[in-house]
Amino acid sequence: MSIWGKIIGGAAGLALGGPIGALIGLTVGAAVDAGVSTDTVDPEKTRHITFTIGVIALSAKMAKADGQVTREEVDAFKQVFHVPTAEMANVGRVFNMARKHTAGFDAYARQIADLMKDNRGVLGDLLEALFFIAKSDGHVHPNELNFIRAVAKIFGYSKQQIDQLVHRQVGAEPNCPYGVLGVEPSIGSAELKVHYRNLVRENHPDRLIAEGVPNDLIAVATRRAAEINAAYDTIVADRAKES
Repeated sequence: MSIWGKIIGGAAGLALGGPIGALIGLTVGAAVDAGVSTDTVDPEKTRHITFTIGVIALSAKMAKADGQVTREEVDAFKQVFHVPTAEMANVGRVFNMARKHTAGFDAYARQIADLMKDNRGVLGDLLEALFFIAKSDGHVHPNELNFIRAVAKIFGYSKQQIDQLVHRQVGAEPNCPYGVLGVEPSIGSAELKVHYRNLVRENHPDRLIAEGVPNDLIAVATRRAAEINAAYDTIVADRAKES
C-alpha cells in the first residue's frame, strides 16, 4: 500500500498527535489520541506520514488564503507532490478537510517546524512549493504572501532571510538570474561563485535524499537546483560577453 493509502486507511492514525493528527482523525472519521503509545509504530514512517499530512494542510490553507481555491492551484499541488492517480481522491479528502477546518495554519506550521527542526533544507523546499502553488494562477495575492511570510517566520527564518526569499520569488523579474540566486547584480564574480557553490550544496537532491527527505519534496529540490545552475550559467555567460 502506498503512503497515501496508509494515511487515509488510518494505519498510522494513532501515531499522529497534535493538529496534524487531529486533521487525519477527522478525515478518516476516527478519533486520534496524542497520548497513545507509539512504541510499536515505525517512528520514521510516522514522521514521514505526519510531514506529508502537514504539507497537504499548509498547501490547502495557503490556496484558500486569497479567498478561493483555483483549479490552477490544485493542479500546481499535484505537480509538486506527484500524487498517484489511484490516490488522488484520498489526498483530495485531506486537502478539502484542511481548507475547511477551523484549525489555523500556524498550528500545522509549528508542528512541521518541530518535526523538521534539524533539517532546514526541507523547510526551505516547502516554502518553495508554497510559492509555486501561489504563483500558479498568474500572481501572488497579498494574503498569500503574508501567509508564506508567517510560515517562514514560524520555520525560524529571520526578517532578512524572509525578505530575500520574497525578493527572489516576486521582487524581481521572473527570469532574472540574479533574483533566482538571491543576489544583487553588483555582486563580484568571486563572491558570486562562492554563493553559487553554497546554494548548489544546500539544494542538491542527493544530499537531501541522504538526509531522509520525503520523496515528495525531492522534485522541488531538483527543480530548484536546475534553476540555480541555469541562472549562474546565464550570469557567467553574460559577464564573459561584457569583458
